[in-house]
Amino acid sequence: MTAPTADATTRSVLAPSERPGRRRRAVLTEAPRGRAYAKFVLVLGALIAIGPLTIDTYLPAMPTIAGELGATESQVQGTLTGILLGMGLGQLLVGPLADAVGRRAPLVAGLGLHVLASLFCAWAPTVELLTAGRVLQGLGNAAVSVVAMATVRDLFTGSAAATLLSRLMLVMGIAPIVAPTIGGAVLAHTSWRGVFVLVSLAGVVLMAVAALALRETLPPERRRRLRPVPVLRTYGSLLRDRTFVGLVLISGLMFATLFSYIGGSSFVLQDIYGLSVAQFGLAFGLNSLGFLAGSQLNPFLLRRLGPREIVRAGVTIAAVSSLVMLVAALTGVGGLTMILAPLWFLLFACGLTLPNTPALALTRHGEAAGTAAALLGASQFVIGGAAAPLIGAMGSDSAVPMALVMAGTAGGAALVSVFTLRVAVVRD
Repeated sequence: MTAPTADATTRSVLAPSERPGRRRRAVLTEAPRGRAYAKFVLVLGALIAIGPLTIDTYLPAMPTIAGELGATESQVQGTLTGILLGMGLGQLLVGPLADAVGRRAPLVAGLGLHVLASLFCAWAPTVELLTAGRVLQGLGNAAVSVVAMATVRDLFTGSAAATLLSRLMLVMGIAPIVAPTIGGAVLAHTSWRGVFVLVSLAGVVLMAVAALALRETLPPERRRRLRPVPVLRTYGSLLRDRTFVGLVLISGLMFATLFSYIGGSSFVLQDIYGLSVAQFGLAFGLNSLGFLAGSQLNPFLLRRLGPREIVRAGVTIAAVSSLVMLVAALTGVGGLTMILAPLWFLLFACGLTLPNTPALALTRHGEAAGTAAALLGASQFVIGGAAAPLIGAMGSDSAVPMALVMAGTAGGAALVSVFTLRVAVVRD
């Protein structure tokens, strides 16, 4: 793993934090290289793994949770919506905070909230309290998402940022492969509540990683005041940037495509096509390899193409694949194979697209990276959270609801790209 070539896409200033009466501690604002770059990627990768780990480990248990808590399929899918909404709305709060006080403090506090919320979920006696716990989990995880994105933008821009985000997407690709398998293994020895104890312990470990291995990247002189009017003014300036808004919508719709699959696949593959928990974990993992392939192909494509062109290609692949799956679901042609194959290409398209949309969007607004990352992340999880329960609401007797929602979100992303990416230029 090598660092991107040093050019205009990296920043190189080393500033000390200034606290009277305390020993000065260096703030990392220089793009790391060599082994330091590899360590930086591994630390951020470990931190962002908490998101997919928290979401995906309990997927094999969703039918069991519905039976034990006396809940409907839609109510159990609402627990997934809960964590997505928590992550989305939480980022709107954490983003300005991270621009005001720095990156590390909100990160450690968020992981602490994740630990407590996970234990609450493990105790929850009703689906309503489980959903509330998932919202709290999302609020804690929001800090990790914002800080990871803002930290990358503090040190990298443009193609260098897109390359680094592709490395981080390696974690996002591997975690969904491993997480359901871990969840299935936990379920073989204990109840679904043990899954939440496990993710709580993971949060404790990551708190130590954040405290010991991640340096502050926002020097005091670049911090912004945490006051309502300036915060609202910053959000207003972001929303007036047409290209930024377009990239936010594309990112949100592609996340909705991804989370529609995450929220609907356990019921479709297990209840409709009769896969066991182990078989579901295998199918979920194989499809997740598509996401992994797209995200790791991205750095090679960036040597010849710009992030904008890759985004347009990704949303086009997603739109076509989702339509193929919808036709297969409506007609029954090809059975399970014609559901899984288009899903692989859909996830491949997500892997191509999702590293590049934040790189393009955050490069445009480096002066407010935390707030911009918050708005970007909020759109991903709020739109994704809104899409997931639509599948359950439309019924569970076929794969059509999942295919229809995914076709709508992927097609919407392709349509937005037509009108906004023509003017998407990278700006320092």
